[in-house]
Amino acid sequence: MSDTKIIAVAGKGGVGKTSLAAVMVKLLAEEYPDKKILAIDADPAVGLSTALGIDVKTTIDDIRKEVVSTVEDGDTRTALELLGEARYRIFDALVEQDGFSFIAVGRPEAAGCYCKINSYLKEVIGILSQSFDYVVIDGEAGIEQINRRVMEKVTHLLLVTDSSKKGTQVIQTIHQVAKELVMYEKVGAIANRLPSVELAGMLDTGDIPILSAIPSDSSLAEFDLKGENVFYLPDDAPIVLGAREALKKIEIL
Repeated sequence: MSDTKIIAVAGKGGVGKTSLAAVMVKLLAEEYPDKKILAIDADPAVGLSTALGIDVKTTIDDIRKEVVSTVEDGDTRTALELLGEARYRIFDALVEQDGFSFIAVGRPEAAGCYCKINSYLKEVIGILSQSFDYVVIDGEAGIEQINRRVMEKVTHLLLVTDSSKKGTQVIQTIHQVAKELVMYEKVGAIANRLPSVELAGMLDTGDIPILSAIPSDSSLAEFDLKGENVFYLPDDAPIVLGAREALKKIEIL
């Protein structure tokens, strides 16, 4: 499926990226029951799995480490064999859920990173993504790691900020970096955890359009605290309404 829609969610830490990414997976699974949806947790904190109620057994980084150790043991296999093995292993790391699939990237490269393997795994994620209609990536604070560790191309870049100056500065920086590094078709911001929705009009997001404004939500904070699955959030929860509005405006829903 070459017309895979790849949605990357990014922004500074603590603005609710992970909850939003999880809610987007929920909305896509509900809206398109006949489509294949993949959630990629690209944040080392592996929070998306908790928000989606998934127990992660194997991450892509675990696979990378295993493959690296066989190479370091003097096993001189060809690049093609390594790619074949990585591809085979990645399917082991894929968790099938009701309505979507999930995979975690895991910890970032340690020192002595094996760049060849990283680029193989990125290729493999690219190959894997082609089997899906929609891919949602919960990224680390920056966009560089999505480009470096996950994929060069995203179709939709969703930047999340709160009402802080730092939040809006970070999304503008990510946007600048993305213009150079990442091929994307559409970009938009979600203003999340606002003390009042009216504040959205006062936020300086540069040339990034604000797709939706979401007020602080005490019930979601409780969900986060308990590590509960967002699939149980009610349809009228502010974050669900806000995520739906953003996905509609960016023509995903």
